[in-house]
Amino acid sequence: MATPATVLDRLLEISDLFQRDLAREFAGTSLTASRTRLLWELVHEGPSTQHALAERLEVSPRNVTGLVDALEASGYVRREPHPSDRRAFLVTLTAAAEALMTEMQRDHAELSETLLAAVAPEDRAAFLRGAEAVADRLRGLVETAEAGRAASRREP
Repeated sequence: MATPATVLDRLLEISDLFQRDLAREFAGTSLTASRTRLLWELVHEGPSTQHALAERLEVSPRNVTGLVDALEASGYVRREPHPSDRRAFLVTLTAAAEALMTEMQRDHAELSETLLAAVAPEDRAAFLRGAEAVADRLRGLVETAEAGRAASRREP
């Protein structure tokens, strides 16, 4: 007898479907999920140093260097001298990347509407509140676990 699907099962399925859709969308391009995430950061936060990007993306500076190198080689970003720190560079979007990200934001909004259309209009507000509550709870659990892990590393 099959076990009924849990909320976690559905969330994992949705996550997998998003990953598959993203991979399909970027097939044949130089973009990956990690590179796209960096582009989203630049869209939302503006030009940034690689150090700031590494912190926001929660990856090593070396990892960000590789991402920026690949995005620069593909014509999506450029490094410009930092206006007040001679040792640093700002990573900025190129015009081509800005156009791509505008298109991606439009596609994102359309997909959001398409997905929400699967929920009855009278249930949408409750669905959105529930999704936000689940995301908040999971965020809290992750932060607590990360804080515990960091504390255990500091203990002798």
